[in-house]
Amino acid sequence: MSDWSKALSRFQAAGAGTDTTSGNRGLQIEEPLIFEQGAEGRTGVDLPAPPAAADRLGGLARKGAIGLPGLSEPQVVRHYTRLSQKNFAIDSGLYPLGSCTMKHNPRLNERMARLPGFGDLHPLQPQATIQGALELMDQLAHWLKTLTGMPAVALSPAAGAHGELCGIMTIRAALEARGDMRQRILVPESAHGTNPATAAACGYAVESIPANARGRVDLEALKAKLDSGVAAIMLTNPNTCGLFESEIVEIAEAVHKAGAFFYCDGANFNAIVGRVRPADLGIDCMHINLHKTFSTPHGGGGPGSGPVVLAESLAPYAPLPWVVHGPDGFRLVEEADAASGTAGTIGRLKGFHGQMGMFVRALAYMMSHGGDGLRQVAEDAVLNANYLMAGLGDVLTASFEGPCMHEALFDDRFLKDTGVTTLDFAKAMIDEGYHPMTMYFPLVVHGALLMEPTETESKDSLDQFIAVIRALAERTRQPGAAEWFHEAPRYTPRRRLDETAAARKPQLRWRPPAVTQQAAE
Repeated sequence: MSDWSKALSRFQAAGAGTDTTSGNRGLQIEEPLIFEQGAEGRTGVDLPAPPAAADRLGGLARKGAIGLPGLSEPQVVRHYTRLSQKNFAIDSGLYPLGSCTMKHNPRLNERMARLPGFGDLHPLQPQATIQGALELMDQLAHWLKTLTGMPAVALSPAAGAHGELCGIMTIRAALEARGDMRQRILVPESAHGTNPATAAACGYAVESIPANARGRVDLEALKAKLDSGVAAIMLTNPNTCGLFESEIVEIAEAVHKAGAFFYCDGANFNAIVGRVRPADLGIDCMHINLHKTFSTPHGGGGPGSGPVVLAESLAPYAPLPWVVHGPDGFRLVEEADAASGTAGTIGRLKGFHGQMGMFVRALAYMMSHGGDGLRQVAEDAVLNANYLMAGLGDVLTASFEGPCMHEALFDDRFLKDTGVTTLDFAKAMIDEGYHPMTMYFPLVVHGALLMEPTETESKDSLDQFIAVIRALAERTRQPGAAEWFHEAPRYTPRRRLDETAAARKPQLRWRPPAVTQQAAE
């Protein structure tokens, strides 16, 4: 039996559920591991034998073959092409994952980021040779400061959570500078999960603030916690329930009255960009996920970038480097000293100056939309989410009353007494050609289904999505529904997988069958 046949048998034994001889389903081609397709002596290239050379490795030379698979060129091309087709992305279809949705990434931005003047930069180049890149960073900083109303920005944080770390470190530095050592940070239930982790990493005790019946911060509960021991509040706005914190100005006033700082998680800034400036709400510090607000890819798609905007009270503690513009052009301030006003800095957060590729994509997005276009982006994001809310509100159960911001939150009350869980429902969406929404988050509602369509979806694509979700919701009430949903997905290369085992016992390395058998014995 060939390795391919063994692989097919293994898939079928695991419940792959195919009834064709090849294991394929129409043009959906079965795909074993590349090692399982190899054959000894096969190669895609024909290279001459390397010339004899003296052994200068001191006995460390490899003793045998390294076990790479023997493959022809078409085999390699087909293998990776098929793998790429198994990946679902925003380029494949509507991607309703809430809270951290991948946005459409205009190809123009990719082209700009790959221009040799940006793509070939080296962080150790003399600054005289990178004047264009420094000017771009300066322009990006200008846009971020204008959109947020903040006087300062740190570009170097590598991602959103890194930006949180930057923000809390600047707050701690500001408190230490005034001799005010505080021990606690308040984090509402509706905040992102990284917020309490960041506060704890900076040495603070974390105290939770409950949400009220409207899904917002309970203002009275917050005021009861505020005293001279509180360093800051970390609040996400719009919050993870998809709601704008309508009492945010009162929250800021109460926090400042207690002598604390107001940190805002700006991961959902895409819902309000161009509509409101965080500085006008009383926020002292906020990170911005360039990948969510300004289109740049993140997560599995590329490196992150989480610039942090700072109020005047926190600006002296911003991390290095800073871009400044003088009579001799642009330059980076990389060393702390009193003469340049950097004596209070928290220092560097990473080795170099930030993620240039992300900077280029974000500025390209800003300049191609303009100020009015960015405002329209936010309005369309909110409109699309509310279109989903209106289209599904009578078959799903909305967690809170009233319009939402950029994401629509439902709970699992509509599944009561059906035997169908939120997970079952999400698995059935895969068979319909949709990536599932965010499940079981935020934690403030039971069995959460958090859907974010993004501003780039058309009315037609939203209508199609609504029709599918409505049909699935109505099916949960039909006889035999629980059994039907438990078996989903049916049409994927693999049926329902053991996600717990995959997470806790991942098998990330292929081993030859003989070795596997020996290890088992």
